[in-house]
Amino acid sequence: MGPGIQPADLGFLVTLAANGSLSAAARELGVSKAGVSKRLATIEARTGVALVNRSTRRLSLTPEGDAVVERARRILGDIEELDQLLVRSKQLPKGLLRVNATLGFGRSHVAPVISRFVRRHPEVEVQLQLSVNPPPLTDEAFDVCIRFGPPPDARVIARKLADNRRLLCAAPAYLERNGSPRTPQELVRHNCIGIRQGDEAYGTWRLSSGRGARQRSETVKTRGNLATNDGEIAVNWALEGHGIVMRAEWDVARHLHSGRLVPVLPQWDTPEADVYAVYPQRLQLSTRVRAFVEFIAESFGTRRSERQRAEAATGSAAKG
Repeated sequence: MGPGIQPADLGFLVTLAANGSLSAAARELGVSKAGVSKRLATIEARTGVALVNRSTRRLSLTPEGDAVVERARRILGDIEELDQLLVRSKQLPKGLLRVNATLGFGRSHVAPVISRFVRRHPEVEVQLQLSVNPPPLTDEAFDVCIRFGPPPDARVIARKLADNRRLLCAAPAYLERNGSPRTPQELVRHNCIGIRQGDEAYGTWRLSSGRGARQRSETVKTRGNLATNDGEIAVNWALEGHGIVMRAEWDVARHLHSGRLVPVLPQWDTPEADVYAVYPQRLQLSTRVRAFVEFIAESFGTRRSERQRAEAATGSAAKG
């Protein structure tokens, strides 16, 4: 047996101190008085410190014993609190859950998931707030934020919900009138629909081609006569043939699939915009937070799989 206080000693010493005598402690522990005395002697021999005064009929602690018992009570209290936290984490989710998401994505993709989530967990009250830009990571007004791209901060937990890319696209009618750009720099001669969102430089599009040592990047300062802070409006303008738009795949995939929009510069990659659920570390054991993040991750994964299967089936039918 190693030197010093062992974890199993903590409860024994607290019980001994609470009862005030070896015999009373023996009754509570369900052992003999000799057994209690022997265990106390073993602990004192291991630590090399007298923990109990034996000069009086009633047990009293030495200063060292008092310090050990006080610390032991705190440690056992922390363990009990942790145990209760874990028990609560296995219970059904309930209580207030505050969710933040961006305007278009929140309206089209997050809100429907929340509708299904509260049907499954009716004791959870969800407040969804949509904003143009994601709130600061230090903002404690929300429990879960759905955002694009991993946050550069280790103080929060980021769970990747789905892959996502930004795509350049336009309506066939626009490209028939104006031609299709063959290089990124040709975008400056086109009407590009601007979206003022986040901290990114407005109207600056970054594209890359190739991999590894062969990769090359282009930065283009675009221009156009239409701009908005709402992605859905920008996509609608593109559908109406006003110009080229850069938008997340989740927002334009159905239009690309139907042919109402077509890819522009498909051989060039645009910045990734993977979808993440972000929440504070202090909420990592919260039942409602964990349940919601798991639910939305499963929902997004199922939707993407269904869409990919549908697109594959349509492609096979077209080839046939």
